[in-house]
Amino acid sequence: MKKINLRRYRPRTRLRKIPIRSMIPNVVTLLAASSGITSIKYSAQGNWRFAILAIFAACMLDGLDGRVARMLNASSKLGAELDSLSDFVSFGVAPALFTYYWIMEPIAPGSVAESYKGLFWALALFYAMCAGFRLARFNIMIDNESQLPYWRHFFTGLPSPGAAGLLVTPAIWQIHAGYNGVQNPVVSCIMLVLLGTLMACPLPTFSGKAIHIKVKYLPPFLLAVMFTIGMLISQFWLTLGVIGVVYFLSIPICFVTFWRMKRRYERARSEEGPGAGKL
Repeated sequence: MKKINLRRYRPRTRLRKIPIRSMIPNVVTLLAASSGITSIKYSAQGNWRFAILAIFAACMLDGLDGRVARMLNASSKLGAELDSLSDFVSFGVAPALFTYYWIMEPIAPGSVAESYKGLFWALALFYAMCAGFRLARFNIMIDNESQLPYWRHFFTGLPSPGAAGLLVTPAIWQIHAGYNGVQNPVVSCIMLVLLGTLMACPLPTFSGKAIHIKVKYLPPFLLAVMFTIGMLISQFWLTLGVIGVVYFLSIPICFVTFWRMKRRYERARSEEGPGAGKL
């Protein structure tokens, strides 16, 4: 007698194939996260040069992964989540730990400054949490199409890669000039609080994505780029320090520019009606 199989028939599910090109942006993002983690390792060892280089490598890879994803048409939610996690590690945790270790290096055991190491650690945590808040807000606002036109030229809050670069700028100047006066707990604590606050608050900062260069300004722009590349090759740490100072000075200029564009937009709307005011 033939046996009857009472087990329910389960159709075979075909596994969806994922092209290799769709994984390339995620690999770049993971490399950026690895650079941030490597910076933490070098910071713990007191190797400040390699720690800074690892953070800047993460900055370059962070700017590359999104462009690679758009070029290969491989954008995904997984990539967006990985990018946020990588940014938090590379530009939130790594610079905060770098600054903490850098502050603690010249402090002698039993000194008055050592009694404030708990405060130094709290401020490093404050900076890292502000970076996490900045990235979470960016993820919420990324699909917001209701922003006013003048906002397309600006970020909301200081970008976390820019904040990381500014935070290590005093160490860059110390490496270049050999002046230990900048390795001061007071200076570093002010930087942690200031940059963390600038990331968390809705302060407008320049966004290079919406900046277009007129054709007549293209030759001097290319000359400036070539000069910067030459300086990076010949005077690497000096050039990085100057870039950090110039970027920091651009923050108040950016706020004034934003305020003027906002006033111009509001004036146009009031004079010509709701449909006017395009910048």
